[in-house]
This record gives sequence, structure tokens and C-alpha cells, in this order.
Amino acid sequence: MNEKPKSTESLIQLSKYTHALLASLKSIKSRPLPDDFSKLTVSQTVSFLALVYERVRNAVEFREEHLILRAAIERILKRRLAINPEGIDEAENLLRELLWARYFDNESLGSIDIKKIQVIIKRLILLKKLISTGRVLSEQHFLTQFLFDLATCEIEETLKPEATLRNSSFTFYIYQVLHNKIKLDGLSEQQKDAFFLVSIEKSYRKSDNAYKRYHLFVTFYKTIKEFSDEELHSLSTKLPEIFKKIDAIITSPYVDNLAKFSKKQMPPFLILFEIIKKKQLEAVDIIQNRKKLWVEVDHTCREKYQQISLRLRNLAIKAFVYIFLTKMVLALILEYPASLYFYNEVNTAAIIINSIFPPILMAVIVLFFRTPGDENTKNIFQRIVDIIDKDKSFETLISYIPKQPRIKKPVLIFGFTIFYSFTFFVTLLLIYELLTLLNFNLISQAIFIFFVSLVTFFSYRIKQIVNEYRLQEKESILTPVVDFFFMPILSIGKFLSTEIARLNFFIFIFDFLIEAPFKLVFEIVEEWISFVRQRKEEIV
Repeated sequence: MNEKPKSTESLIQLSKYTHALLASLKSIKSRPLPDDFSKLTVSQTVSFLALVYERVRNAVEFREEHLILRAAIERILKRRLAINPEGIDEAENLLRELLWARYFDNESLGSIDIKKIQVIIKRLILLKKLISTGRVLSEQHFLTQFLFDLATCEIEETLKPEATLRNSSFTFYIYQVLHNKIKLDGLSEQQKDAFFLVSIEKSYRKSDNAYKRYHLFVTFYKTIKEFSDEELHSLSTKLPEIFKKIDAIITSPYVDNLAKFSKKQMPPFLILFEIIKKKQLEAVDIIQNRKKLWVEVDHTCREKYQQISLRLRNLAIKAFVYIFLTKMVLALILEYPASLYFYNEVNTAAIIINSIFPPILMAVIVLFFRTPGDENTKNIFQRIVDIIDKDKSFETLISYIPKQPRIKKPVLIFGFTIFYSFTFFVTLLLIYELLTLLNFNLISQAIFIFFVSLVTFFSYRIKQIVNEYRLQEKESILTPVVDFFFMPILSIGKFLSTEIARLNFFIFIFDFLIEAPFKLVFEIVEEWISFVRQRKEEIV
């Protein structure tokens, strides 16, 4: 960049929060690798097959990359406990499956990890018996899923202690810097802190519901493996109410509103954390010096902007594969016979358009996404200085106060509702008229809207990647017009993705009809390879 910010030569006096962050990161130690006698080793042949299976399995369920491991742990654990309800020796089986799928490097896990995970599984089974017995099915399902969320999150964080401690340090730093900038009247400090922590989980860590539950639980209590059996017996009577209160916090409107605020604050934190991670040994020297900090911010921002294009492409491909495998195949299979049955003819052109238009639409939408520029980098640099500086004015300046709910006028509300409904009618009518001109029957039209709404929704989600490092998004003057026509399609897409996704036929096939026999074959092959290896060693 040609233009440099002013006062680049002056030093920055770091705040106590920044010093504490750097100290906590410096204290993190690497997880020791197991010795040759205790390490777990798996066959590379089995590992390759398991990896291929895992990649295909994950393609049918659209999920953020950092959430895939926990979901895999839950899937494996539920399957194994269905066969072995007491969970005896299941920790080793779980770890072997994770090694097969290369979620961890071969020989990186050992007997110490087995002992730790077995304790968590034992606690999970004990709690499940204590709190679910004798309750109605709906409550049993809620409590059991909550326990699985806690256990699987804890298992992942136990196996990845460095990343866990680092992310916890970064999360707490954001909380310390920003929590005095919000003002929530009518709430206790504990309530305010709980809502704000969950909002950071949502905006910074992009946690799913399981991790929101887990992190909120361990904030007020402790991890499952830290409880004794006696403590669990005592706590079990309170857990149902605790779980309900945690979910009430997570689903509170305060969280959504705070998440919108904290999300806008994230770009400078993300860049700062990236610099600290990459230059940990030099971090103090870099962030104390404006000139050095500017160089790192400039380089890191441009690097991130460049990576956005690659991430957009990968996410677009992944989203399309997800839509194709879980939705489009079934719809296309139904379109031909249904059209033949109800209309005694098949519009081949309609089937072709329904097949090729969704990927083209996604490609066109993604092409319109624009990454941030130099002005954004300058703003991020200045905001980072505000964050790390000893001056408390940034931290104490109130930036977020929830708007007081205005008295709603029934006539206006009724009018806006009618107008919003009108947008659905206009958009769908335009699509109907256009498709009718192309001789689409009602079945093909429904499938077209189905595809387009899903693609639009996933494109909108992918767009959030572009704004991840944008400090302030500027709306185009055409945005209201585009919103008028796209909001109905976006709303339909969200509904289809969130509500109908639970009926994902491919997930059922993989989890219940394929995975169990596949993993059984993997175990047999693993045992056979081990047997042959032992015989070979005996001969030598």
C-alpha cells in the first residue's frame, strides 16, 4: 500500500487485558505424544477406506469445517453405545475410528487419551441413567441429547487441548474488551455476561448448539470428567432444570441482538489473533510498535482477502454437492414419474433446466461478491490499536444499548404484513408466469422454486464469508429493490434447509444402513492385518 497511517513510529502501551492474553497463550504447552508402547496404530489401508467414506458422509450434511469433528464423535459414539450400552472399553474403539478417518494423525493418540475419554463416556452413561429414567419420551430425548452434546464437546476439547486453551483465551479477551461497551438495563451482571458470552460463541467461534450448551455449562460448573460419581448423583436432580435454563439463555432475543453487535466488532480481533498465532514469539514486539504492527496488519489482511476467493469457491462447491445429493437427486427422480403419471407427458427441457440452472445461479451470485479493499485494512489497523492500547476510553465507551420497543400501531403492523405477503405473491407470480411460458407443469415449477430457494439461501450464507473481515458493509442503492424480490425466495430456502433438512434421506442411509456394516468390515480388516503382522514378526 502506498499510503501509510500516521504516527507509525510511536510505541503502543498495551492494556492489561492484552498483557494477560499474551501471557495465557505463552503458558500453553503442546500435548505430549504417546510413547511407543502406548500409542494407537491403525492400518493405512483401512485408514484410506475410512477417509473416503468419511468425506462422502460429510458431503451429505452441510456443516462448518470446525464442527465436523464433534459431529463425527457424536455419530460414532451413539452407534457404538447402541451396540454396547454400558460403554465398556468404547473409548479405544472411538479413538481408533477417529484415527481411521484421519481426524488425528496415526500414532498421535495413546493409552492416556483412552483413559481420559473412557471417564467421560462412563460419566455420560451414569448421568443418562440418573436423569432420563421414568421421564416421558420427549423429555428423555431432550436430556439425552443435551448430555451427548456435553460429552462429545468435552471429548473433542480433551483430545485438542492446545486449540481449546487458545480459543478460550481469545474468547475471554473479546469478552473483556467489549463487555463494558454494552448496556442492558433490567438485567443482573450474571445474566448480561451469560447472554454476551453466548453471543461471542455465535459471532466469533461460530459454535453450533452443542458447543453453546457445553461452553455455557462449563462456565458455570465444570467439565463432566472433573465431577466425582457422588457429585454427579447430587447434581443429577438439578440437571434438567439447569439444561432448560441454559437453552433459555441460548434462545433469548438478547443473544441474537448482541451477536449482531459483536459480529460487527470481529474483523480487527480476527486479524489481531492471526498475527499473534503466526508470530507468537515476536508478538509483544510487533504489537507494541505501530510501524511493525501496520506491516503485519497490511500483509495479513491482504492474505485473508486472497484466501476468501478460494474459500468461496470451496464452499460453493460443497453447498452445491450438499444440495445435489440430499435434495436434487430425489426431486429429479420424482419429477419424471410424477409428470408422466399426472400429465401423461414429460417436459425434457424442464428437467434439463432444473438440473443446470441451480449451479449456474450459484456461480453467478458468487461472482458478484466483492472482497474488502485498502480502506478496510486501514480501518482494521486503527481499531486494533484501540483494542490493544492501554487507554480505556475504547473499552468503556458504550456502543450498544438495545432499542426500546416502540408502541406498535396495529394498523401499520397489519399494513406491513399485507405488503410483506404481497412480495411473496409478486415474486412467485413472476416465476410462475415465466415458467408457464416455458411449458413447465406445476410439478416442474415446484421443483424449480425448491432448487432456486435452496441455492439462494446457501449463497446468502456463503456471502457471510466475504464480510468476515469487512469492518463495515456498505449497502448498494439497489439493495432494497433486490431484497424485495429475493426475501421471499430466501425465506423459503431457509425453511427448506432448516426444517426439511431433518428428513435428509441420505443421512439416514449412511448412518443406519451403511456406516455400521462398513465399520464392522474395517474392524475385521484391521484385526486381520494385525494378525498377519504378528505372524510375520514371529517368523523373523
